[in-house]
Amino acid sequence: MFEIISNNTKINFVNKFSITTVISLLLVSVSLFGIITKMNYGVDFRGGAEIQLKFKESINLDGLRKELADAGFKGIAAQTIGERSQNEFLVKVQGDETNLNQITEKVSETLLASYASKGVEVRKVDIVGPKAGAQLRISGFQAMLWALIAIMIYIGLRFDFKYSPGAIVALFHDVTIILGVFAFFNVEFTLQTVAALLAVIGYSVNDTVIVYDRVREHEDKNSALNLASHINNAVNETLSRTIMTSLTTLFVSVVMYFFGGLAIRDFFLAISLGVLIGTYSSIFVAAPVTLFFDRVKGSQEKNTANA
Repeated sequence: MFEIISNNTKINFVNKFSITTVISLLLVSVSLFGIITKMNYGVDFRGGAEIQLKFKESINLDGLRKELADAGFKGIAAQTIGERSQNEFLVKVQGDETNLNQITEKVSETLLASYASKGVEVRKVDIVGPKAGAQLRISGFQAMLWALIAIMIYIGLRFDFKYSPGAIVALFHDVTIILGVFAFFNVEFTLQTVAALLAVIGYSVNDTVIVYDRVREHEDKNSALNLASHINNAVNETLSRTIMTSLTTLFVSVVMYFFGGLAIRDFFLAISLGVLIGTYSSIFVAAPVTLFFDRVKGSQEKNTANA
């Protein structure tokens, strides 16, 4: 089997945990600050207008977005509905309770004036109020929370509950940093982003489970060695597989980011970040947390025995 890195590597990952822990804590702290102060929530979560359009002739989606941006609208999102040949689009723009109706009318007027020659027809207009958007935002975060809880239970039953904290901290680490990147680069946080983050959670926990599975195998074979040695052996043995899988997934997601169109660009930005950060966290976040709790448990047992 083709391997980028041999299974016989002897990299001491455990010795690097003190450095990577500091790096991770800094990244998570900065990301949390960005999420709280800078996050750019989309129409789904802040409220605004959704307008369904039908054109008799084909139009350029990027041109439609630019037309609305030039007219002064904020938080613009536009995507095709159904087959591209049908020329149907869903346009979203941000607004608040005081001007939603005016914004909707202005969007309709702008499009009817700019695309009269293309036979534009406004088929449906929906208004998402700020309260509904806030509730949707809460539901999105709840979905991620329930996913984390379900994964914690799964890891506990699949292996041992001593592994669960490491997996959950790693997933929290991944999601937080991705959201931090979105916040600092002013990328809109939408329902599409929530879907991408749920996909990242699934991908990242799979990577972590691979390492945990190998750690458990080593524990069963040689219980005399400490957990740090088992982690080093497990990570070294799975390193080639991890890199190959991550590079393959990353290649597809990057291609889709650049060539898949604006409608799915943010989704694949989150996926690409998730692959990179998830690979890192499986080694340098999940494992150190598991090792920390194992040492705490060992110290408690030692103190109990001495007492």
